[in-house]
Amino acid sequence: MRYASRPSVSLVFFVSVVSSVSFVREARAQSSDLIGVRASGMAGAFTAVADDATATWWNPAGLAGGAYLSAIVETGTHREPKTDRDASGAAAPAWRGDVRGFTVAFPALGLSYYRLRVSEIQPQTSTAGSGAVRQDQGATDVRLRSLVLSQFGATVGQSIGEHLVVGSTLKLVRGSLGTDVRASSVASLDQASELDGESETHSGLDMGVMASFGAVRAGLTVRNVREMEFGSGPDAVTLHRQARAGVALSTGSRGVIGSATMAFDADLTRTPTAVGDERHMALGVEAWTPARRLGLRGGVSANTIGARRSSLGGGVSAMVRSRTYVDAEVTGGSDEGRRGWAVALRMTFP
Repeated sequence: MRYASRPSVSLVFFVSVVSSVSFVREARAQSSDLIGVRASGMAGAFTAVADDATATWWNPAGLAGGAYLSAIVETGTHREPKTDRDASGAAAPAWRGDVRGFTVAFPALGLSYYRLRVSEIQPQTSTAGSGAVRQDQGATDVRLRSLVLSQFGATVGQSIGEHLVVGSTLKLVRGSLGTDVRASSVASLDQASELDGESETHSGLDMGVMASFGAVRAGLTVRNVREMEFGSGPDAVTLHRQARAGVALSTGSRGVIGSATMAFDADLTRTPTAVGDERHMALGVEAWTPARRLGLRGGVSANTIGARRSSLGGGVSAMVRSRTYVDAEVTGGSDEGRRGWAVALRMTFP
């Protein structure tokens, strides 16, 4: 670990946050695993890996086990399910997430910017204030929603003894929520992505912990410790707390990811989406050639509540010049599962 040891005030605070996870309300309109090309290539099994600049998103405490300097530029898009039309040609519940990001990180400091647009098609909801979905099969309208988030983050951390690191990302989030009701026969995710709303800015906090014992790492992340709400009235979207835990076994030592890694992640909270509630479990692997010129990864993720939608992830990293990599991933699965792609340019300096 590379952080200087300090008093354990942050650990006490983090434990108090974790103790409240069982009372967490539902998160909405933001999936926590859309960021990071390596993470997506491992199907989201990254909470205990998180050793590059995307640790600012996945687990702030992970920066301690990474390179001296890591910088990443990435872009990608994911959606669920395969199509936003049903067999009759009408609009069906669906969502799509488009991501752009730039992150630079040292072992004790990370600076990040992410732009995330989540577009949704949902059944028209009741106007009686209950938010319940209309059950009449003759409904001809659907609700389109587009939430755009621009997040600026600063990540810091501290060691607690030899095996534990606690980290946090203080973030400033500028967001806008656009909604509309369209006829089911013509509505689409492309139309949803064109919606705009009034912008508002909120501050937030993510926290993470990483414990390392030889080849084993265990991680826990709590996102949106300070919850944020965008929009107003029945269409308002609140980013509630989200918690995710993971464990990784690696050939590295003293908290550093090595040439071969196996990881497992599990959401501790559920996320309502346009296609139903989601709580994922993921298993992923990553392997590098001895000179780290080529890296391969793969994984599987499954929703453990509601419809058992699953998806497969695979990715590759290729060194294009000294310490500079192109990362790419593809996610696929059944017609009802998540699918998409992402690419990144990553620079590391040990």
